[in-house]
Amino acid sequence: MTTSLVLRPYRSEDEDAAIALWLETWRQAYPSIDFAARVPWWRDRWRNELVPNAEIIVAEESGTLAGFVTIDAQAYLDQLVVAPDRWGTKLADTLVNEAKRLSPNSITLLVNQDNARAIRFYRRNGFVHAGTDVNPTSGRPVLKMEWKATP
Repeated sequence: MTTSLVLRPYRSEDEDAAIALWLETWRQAYPSIDFAARVPWWRDRWRNELVPNAEIIVAEESGTLAGFVTIDAQAYLDQLVVAPDRWGTKLADTLVNEAKRLSPNSITLLVNQDNARAIRFYRRNGFVHAGTDVNPTSGRPVLKMEWKATP
C-alpha cells in the first residue's frame, strides 16, 4: 500500500489531531510522566504562543496527521513531532528540512539532555551543541543545539 505524504501549513481544524499526536509521542518518549495532565497547559500554549508566533507545517499521510514542525521568526524550532509508528523513517528528516527551508540561515532548539534519540537525530541533520540550560517548565536539563547554513 502506498501512502501519499503532503506537507502543508497548519489549519485551526488541525488542533485536536496535533495535540493528540504530541501527547502520544511524549508518552512514548517518557512513559513515566503523566502527560495527559499537561494537555490543558499544552493546548493553552499551542493557541496563545505557538499558533500566533510560529509557522507550523503539518505532514499528512493518507489524510492523517503524521507529524508537524514549528519554527518562529527568531529561527527557533520549538516542536518537531512525528508519530511513533513513523519513527525511524524519513518523515522527521522531511520536516526538519522544511524548517531549514523556512529559516535558511540558522535554527536553534532545545532538547532534553536525556533524549539521546532526538540528539542523535539532530546531529545527523547538522545541528551542533551550543550550550546547556534548564527547561523552566519541567526543570529538566536541556541542550541548546544550533544549525547554520554552510556558505
